[in-house]
Amino acid sequence: MEDKLRGKVIVLGNNIDTDQIYPGRFLELVNPEEVGSHCLAGVDENIAKNFRKGDVIVAGTNFGCGSSREHAPISLLNMGASCVIADSFARIFFRNSINLGLPLIVCKGISSRLNDGDEIEVSIKEGTVTLVSSGEVLNGEKIGEYAMKILNAGGIKPLFRAKMKEQQ
Repeated sequence: MEDKLRGKVIVLGNNIDTDQIYPGRFLELVNPEEVGSHCLAGVDENIAKNFRKGDVIVAGTNFGCGSSREHAPISLLNMGASCVIADSFARIFFRNSINLGLPLIVCKGISSRLNDGDEIEVSIKEGTVTLVSSGEVLNGEKIGEYAMKILNAGGIKPLFRAKMKEQQ
């Protein structure tokens, strides 16, 4: 995983739950492109259509609340989100996302600082967000050491596969 990411943002509000991120009516889909094409359909049907690979989702508090199913972070990955930055995350969503290889950064107040289309640069390792237009740096929370190991491996399954290979 690359440490530095750069992309435009889509800013969402507070309490975006997993049903808004990936509505239950699409749960039967398995094709990754189809799954990604319906990401955030519970918020706005057009978000995935206009989303460019590598862009960043920015949200308010409690992003990912609701159901613990993994479809929400899977749909974000398949839509092409490079990371999600929020004022706060629901605990299970946070863990599911890291385990699937989707970086998340907690950066209090970020949702009120950005507008749709703003360009940012993110250091996943440092937890910083740089506003490209002004050069201002916002300090988010650093991702823990073990979570970084998981992200660098591409998710928890690839990490365990690599560990098992080492032991053979």
